[in-house]
Amino acid sequence: TSLSLCLCVLVVIAVVVLVLILLLAVILRYMYKHKGTYHTNEAKGTEFAETADAALRGDPALKDAMDESKKEYFI
Repeated sequence: TSLSLCLCVLVVIAVVVLVLILLLAVILRYMYKHKGTYHTNEAKGTEFAETADAALRGDPALKDAMDESKKEYFI
């Protein structure tokens, strides 16, 4: 009985260690695949615009919303 108890404890410890190693592998894989990635909602192709107005004028999503006579600036 002492031997079977010792064997059960060793099996439980081995299973816990195996689960921790697998969890660590999954976390490291996730961190490696998502390293340095982030998503922005900035308009595409506006990084070379000279001013903010020029960048917004070139955004196709804002073409209908732009009115050149009324400009607002938020600081």
